[in-house]
Amino acid sequence: MFSHVMIGSNDIEKSKTFYDAIMAVLDYPEGVIDDSGRCLYMSPQGLLGITKPINGEPATHGNGMTIGFSVSSPALVDAWHAAGVAHGGTTCEDPPGIRTSGDMKLYLAYLRDPAGNKLCATHFMSAEG
Repeated sequence: MFSHVMIGSNDIEKSKTFYDAIMAVLDYPEGVIDDSGRCLYMSPQGLLGITKPINGEPATHGNGMTIGFSVSSPALVDAWHAAGVAHGGTTCEDPPGIRTSGDMKLYLAYLRDPAGNKLCATHFMSAEG
């Protein structure tokens, strides 16, 4: 659905350390710093970019904004969360675990990155477990 997501950061190297760790858990390569100083994570499915705002103002996190990563298992959600916390992220909302929404059963974990952006790792579970 999305071609790319850009996240603002005031410290690209600190953000790169964090995102390299959580993206590695999801089997994506390390981010690449381009000629403009942005850190880019590229895949056939799209691009995640970390950038200083082009208007020169400080980066701030979006209130009410969450970026969700699709994850293939609850164990991988837990590993993603642990990697994020170990590399400068902070837990937000409830601890990793099962949530329901109507007929949907999900295994989720939430983090804030070093710049305060809210992230979620989501595994869609079958009705049986």
